[in-house]
Amino acid sequence: MKAVELFAGAGGLAMGVSLAGFKPLAVVEWDKWACDTVRDNQASGYPLIADWPLHEGDVRHFDWSGISESVDLVAGGPPCQPFSMGGKHKANDDSRDMFPATVDIIRRLRPKAFIVENVKGLTRSTFANYYQYILLQLEFPELPSRKNEEWFDHFLRLQAQRSSGGQRGKKLTYNVTATLVNAANYGIPQKRERVFIIGFRSDLNIEWSFPRPTHSYDRLLHDQWVTGDYWKRHDVPAAKRPTMPAALAARVKKLAAKNDLPASLPWRTVRDAIVGLPDPQTAAGKKIANHKFQPGAKVYPGHTGSPLDLPAKTLKAGDHGVPGGENMLVNLDGSVRYFTIRESARIQTFPDGFHFHGSWSETMRQLGNAVPVALGHVVARSVAEKLIRNEMKHLAEQMVQMKGVA
Repeated sequence: MKAVELFAGAGGLAMGVSLAGFKPLAVVEWDKWACDTVRDNQASGYPLIADWPLHEGDVRHFDWSGISESVDLVAGGPPCQPFSMGGKHKANDDSRDMFPATVDIIRRLRPKAFIVENVKGLTRSTFANYYQYILLQLEFPELPSRKNEEWFDHFLRLQAQRSSGGQRGKKLTYNVTATLVNAANYGIPQKRERVFIIGFRSDLNIEWSFPRPTHSYDRLLHDQWVTGDYWKRHDVPAAKRPTMPAALAARVKKLAAKNDLPASLPWRTVRDAIVGLPDPQTAAGKKIANHKFQPGAKVYPGHTGSPLDLPAKTLKAGDHGVPGGENMLVNLDGSVRYFTIRESARIQTFPDGFHFHGSWSETMRQLGNAVPVALGHVVARSVAEKLIRNEMKHLAEQMVQMKGVA
């Protein structure tokens, strides 16, 4: 299966897509630092990305006519700043809004499916109309805006098109599903809420729903405060275990009273993520790539860091993360320090063999903007399964027809 990756950044979603069995025909990213990260890993022979056809530049200026093969998947996360909780919230008035470019590329390449990821802020009530406008553009990519047409007028025209149903079966349309996802529910050691917009070309008649969660907070609480399995797994003796917060008492009591365990796996915590990494200030820690201690961390209102025994808070890329101070580890004694690049990469589920290029702030920006590799894999794998099953069904139907002719 063939894919095109847009707004690739340091490659989180693209790596997940590759792990799901897609081969990239183009990987496009405009940021030099992120491209240098990919190029450095290619030069060092990192296998998963060795043959990526990386293109540094704006997706709007890429020559898409050079893609001659059929495209199974277009994937990417358009810049989130127009919709980010920490941004200026300009949406369509922000020059960084790349959803129009994304729709244009889908219209050109006509992929069987697409995966589009963005921040939770996209679903805010302030952006309600524009969010629905984005979804309708992805549903009807061959009904573009007219010259000098305001976006809201185009929105109304797309709404009328959907109501009439006149374009389906005649032009390129997609069945679109949008889901707000907490990455922690899929085994990512981070409470990262993101919107995933998935579309399948309508002529394929594929029914799809977002994969069911595999991990839960209740199971983590059960393992920590009912059985103690979490502490045993990390060899934390009883005398050094923290005290259960009083606010959890009633919830844990209910969990303890149940005869069966929560059916899911426990949320993964910061401790789970960084297990095996020595303190970056020790001699052993200084020998590990991307594991340099960064001084200056401090707590202030709204920026309190991530407790060791919970999933990390969302890693941030902008002023609130670097150098604002939210990307911090909170130790059991209340002390704080910045996550190292390697720890942050673990939290974003990048493999240890994948190294990052640039200064600490530039690298943390790459990580804060990334899709967790493991989450990208979960989503891309579910899309791949549907496409493969659809292809097998199509081949089986062809064989039946051939037998009938014979």
